[in-house]
Amino acid sequence: MTDVTAGADLDALARSTASGLDYGVTPAGFVPKPVARLLDEKIALARALFGTDVDLTSGSVLRTLLELVSVEDARIWTHLGLTFDDCSVSTARAEALSRLGAELGLPRPYHRATGTVRLDLTGDLPPEAPEVALPRGARLQARGGTTVFLTAPVRLDAETTTATAGVTAFEPGPSGDLDPTAQVDGDTPGLIDGFDPADARVAGAAALVAAGTLTVTHTVPLSGGTLVWADEVYRDLLLAYPRNVWTPDALRVAVALVPGVRQVIVKDLYGGLDVNQSIYGNFSFAERLFSEQRSLGNPYFVTVLVAAEEAAVWDGPGQLAERVRQAVDTVRPIGIAPSVEQALQVGVGFRVRIGVDGLPVTGAGASPGAVTELVGRIADRVRRYVARLRISEPVRYSEVMWAVMNEPGVTDARDLHLLRYPPRLTEHVLGGSQPYDVQVLGTGEDVAIGPAEVPVLVTDPSDVVVV
Repeated sequence: MTDVTAGADLDALARSTASGLDYGVTPAGFVPKPVARLLDEKIALARALFGTDVDLTSGSVLRTLLELVSVEDARIWTHLGLTFDDCSVSTARAEALSRLGAELGLPRPYHRATGTVRLDLTGDLPPEAPEVALPRGARLQARGGTTVFLTAPVRLDAETTTATAGVTAFEPGPSGDLDPTAQVDGDTPGLIDGFDPADARVAGAAALVAAGTLTVTHTVPLSGGTLVWADEVYRDLLLAYPRNVWTPDALRVAVALVPGVRQVIVKDLYGGLDVNQSIYGNFSFAERLFSEQRSLGNPYFVTVLVAAEEAAVWDGPGQLAERVRQAVDTVRPIGIAPSVEQALQVGVGFRVRIGVDGLPVTGAGASPGAVTELVGRIADRVRRYVARLRISEPVRYSEVMWAVMNEPGVTDARDLHLLRYPPRLTEHVLGGSQPYDVQVLGTGEDVAIGPAEVPVLVTDPSDVVVV
């Protein structure tokens, strides 16, 4: 009777947790055995084999051996748990998560490389163009053809003849880690020394480079292109990734992953590609029409509305429109003809008078540089808010006010007015700004955005007055 009881206790120790769930694979996931439980099992087994009077006190030889084996078994259980977790997207980590993503056809994305270049005026500008104004997103090019873009606007004139500009590689990945000193067949393909001819906004600056009036100096390699997305970000992408190719979600995700796409909306005005149809799953695709509402003589059209990043070029060979169409072709079914359209960019801005605390604005102790940095930080806050807005989502007065007031040191924001520029931004040209038909909205009034429009922040340092 004693042996039966000991065996039952041993089996209970081997199988059950304090909560009643088994160890190992359980409905709650994989539950590894801790060292204390493993040691209890081995002590129970030793007593069942050698009798209850066996010496298992602390320091005994048998107890020490059982403790060593228990620690090693605990390591095995830990690795078993890690192996179990690595088999699921929701729990896998590091390389295991990358392998699962590769099996789904979605390798872990890379980040974009970043760095700096220096722009210098080495000659006099023509009278009709007294300054060089390069907008945020203006594209430069390395000798090997790799494209980068400016992360902030740059303005050069007779007084400001040099500027250090931050640049980011347009394509994510190690190819963006441009090294200006790396030699390949006697050339330096990683040297950024000019502007991208596909970007019409920099045509004037490119002409100045060709004439020797403007130079682009690149001495420090770009870095960060070898970094990949963090586990949690990548996991969210894999969990949201559609497991089929005949849905609007598949189109949306495929297009959203194209470099240069800020946002995408798939407009399926006829009720769904297939899964939203009530007849879906109730007939053979080889015998019936793809959709009851569709005629064989008419292709089924879907609109893919794409909002491009500031650095993207829409038209041209190998540019964003062509890349989006290629991405769509990988997931669209036969007979479905998506229409790829570009969302119109609507320029928005703001004017405000702000009060600050602890920053001298006038007088002998005034710090113009600190004021400029403060205005730049406020503009960056508003830009991050605008960049998160979806297509057709209005720019809200309250959100801009919140962004301005949340900058440390700002104590007051008065006379805040939002601005709306024309639906399509006028091209930036050499020689300064062009006239805009700016709409100044009233206090508390939001900027309305049309159903096929996306807001882009347009800033002017004079619009933020520090008092």
